[in-house]
Amino acid sequence: MDTLKPSPKTQIDALLLKLPGVSARKINGLDAYFVSDKMFACINGSGVGVRLSSAMATEVHFSRDNISPFQPGGIAATREWIQIDRPDPTEYVKDLDLFQAALEFVKTSRSR
Repeated sequence: MDTLKPSPKTQIDALLLKLPGVSARKINGLDAYFVSDKMFACINGSGVGVRLSSAMATEVHFSRDNISPFQPGGIAATREWIQIDRPDPTEYVKDLDLFQAALEFVKTSRSR
């Protein structure tokens, strides 16, 4: 019997939509997550992009092997966006600290 693998969206919805003030909507065809009407996370392929301070993004990029630059649709990477890649979407729960850091960073940062 073939067991259906949970999709990243199902897992990320379950994780992020229970955080206070988080909403989800599609932007440019991607599933994105917002707080205070500002995007802090976005599903890209089998990974999830998160927006962090430049310093924190750099630190986790070099300290963890499942982090890469966030480049949806081939756009240029920025210093504040990283992508977390997990082969098993249920493991994104292990990244809750990064999602919460992204949420707080976006909520308290000024809009450009």
